[in-house]
Formats: sequence, structure tokens, C-alpha cells
Amino acid sequence: MASRISLTQYLVEKQREKGLIPAELRLLLEVVARACKRIGYAVSRGAIDGVLGEAGSSNVQGEVQKKLDVIANEALLEANEWGGNLAAMASEEMDHPYTIPHRYPKGEFLLLFDPLDGSSNIDVNVSIGTIFSVLRLPEGVKEPGEEHFLQPGTKQVAAGYAVYGPSTLLVLTVGDGVACFTLDKEIGSWWLTVERMQVPRQTREFAINASNARHWQPPVKRYVDELLAGRAGPRGTDFNMRWVASMVADVHRILCRGGIFMYPRDDREPGKPGKLRLLYEANPMSFLIEQAGGAATNGHQRIMEIVPTKLHERVAVFLGSKDEVERVTSYHREVSR
Repeated sequence: MASRISLTQYLVEKQREKGLIPAELRLLLEVVARACKRIGYAVSRGAIDGVLGEAGSSNVQGEVQKKLDVIANEALLEANEWGGNLAAMASEEMDHPYTIPHRYPKGEFLLLFDPLDGSSNIDVNVSIGTIFSVLRLPEGVKEPGEEHFLQPGTKQVAAGYAVYGPSTLLVLTVGDGVACFTLDKEIGSWWLTVERMQVPRQTREFAINASNARHWQPPVKRYVDELLAGRAGPRGTDFNMRWVASMVADVHRILCRGGIFMYPRDDREPGKPGKLRLLYEANPMSFLIEQAGGAATNGHQRIMEIVPTKLHERVAVFLGSKDEVERVTSYHREVSR
């Protein structure tokens, strides 16, 4: 027990010894972690508390909300609105940013989150999670608006996710590698269990929703066909496909043992650049993957260099082991040329 490092101690060391984060950011991340504990508890209670099933409402993307989507969103808003560390919040589940009520002090940071990623898995007890990203409010801004959230991923000061699975985990970066914490539910503390997660450069696993294969564009078809050809194909090795339909679960597996996660744009809706949200999902996950030695692109450019034009912007995503991401990205660029 004496050798264990808590989340608070880890963040204090980043603040004091390395000067990587200010005290206000440390406090903000601790509050987000507490909210994730609350969400994890609600998830674990499930049918006992009657929180499974649909909420009878839709989010801004027109997706049917689950009861736990709404509970998770409210938990993050309530936990973070009064601490004095935030200027505003934005959620995948809300049309517009949530500004801090005037009765509370305001801070210099912006928090973005997907309160419950993988909602389709809630009712079947498969791992789901919370994704979050932290930006600085641009200097001189007194009243934050939607435009102030439209910053490229390179501007993130912290990002992470919680996994609600067999263990409740918190995976975090403040720009100095990726750390994984496990929740001790008996005492309510997060303990550091992996100090520096690393994505292997090469892999034999890939994650993609194969039911959409008929809609994929040529570079994706070419790449996946090579993987499926196995030893007899141009890659000369067998690959395994894994798909959980929860970005948190799929990305966590990649952080632990390598792989490539793909959610490409396809021909069903040619006008849409992709399915996943740039600000709530792609940017924070790209930050984590890059900090762990991996890569993340939209097929053409580094995801974290994309300048958003709207709050709920979508993007194609290829992230994970660097060699594989570079290969599928090169196929897209060949078509572009």
C-alpha cells in the first residue's frame, strides 16, 4: 500500500516537480474524476435503480438518448459548474455550450465531454465510458461562446476517458505520457496502475464495423482486404478483427496491446466527413494515442491539426499503432493525388 500512487499525488507531482499543469487544472481533473466515479456507480446499479433503457428524448445529432446518457451528462455538469475552474462546458448531448452560472466564480478552462460513449452497449452490460478534453479559454475573453471551443486538438491541455467495465479505470494525459488509474471501490480512491502506456508500433489486430463494408471507399476496402487476406496476402501475416462498438473500449484495448481503430467516412452520406465527433471523441483520443507513441489521422491529415468549424463537427478516424495508421493514410493520399 505504501508504494501506491493516488491520482491526487500523481497530479500534484506533475504540478510541483515538472510545472506541467497549474493548480486550477489539477483541481479540475480531480473533479472530473469524481464525476466519473458517480457515473460508474450509476452504471453498476443498472436495472436495480431502473436506469436502463431509453430516456424518451434525442440529442442534437438526432440520436435516441438512453437514461444513463442523461444521468451521466447531468453528473458532469453538476460536479464541474461550481468549482471556479471552468468558464464553460460543451457536451455531445447538448446543442449549445453550458456557461457557468453567474452565482459561481469562473476559471480559465473549457471542458468538453462525451458523457457516456458506447450507449448501444448499456443494456447488454458491455464496457462503456466517458471521454473528456480540456482547453484553455482564449486570453481576454470574458463571456465564452461556441466559437471559443473551436480550437485544434493541439491546443488541448489534458484529455482522458473512464472505462466502466470489470474494473473502473481512468486513463489520462496532461501532455507527459499516458497514465492509467484503477478505482478502489471500497475506499473510493483512484490508484496509479500503469504509469506510461505505450502503443506498439506494429500490430496484428484491427477494429472496424465490418457491416458497413459495402459502403467503404476504395482506400479502406484496399487496406482491410489486405488484412483479411492473411498469410496468403500481401501482408504475409494473419490479422484478427475486434469490434466492441464502444470507442472507449476499443481504444483502451489498443493502448494496452496495440491495434488500429477505424471509423471511416463512407458512401452512405458522402457529404459527411465521418461519424465520430471531432471535439468530444476524436481529439481527446488522438491526444492520448499520440502521447502513447501511436498516430491518429482522418485518412489525410493529423486529426489534432484540424481546425474545427462547428461544435458538433464530425470526422473520419484512423488511430492506433503508428505503422498501420501510416499505411492506411498513405492509401488515402494516393487516391487524392
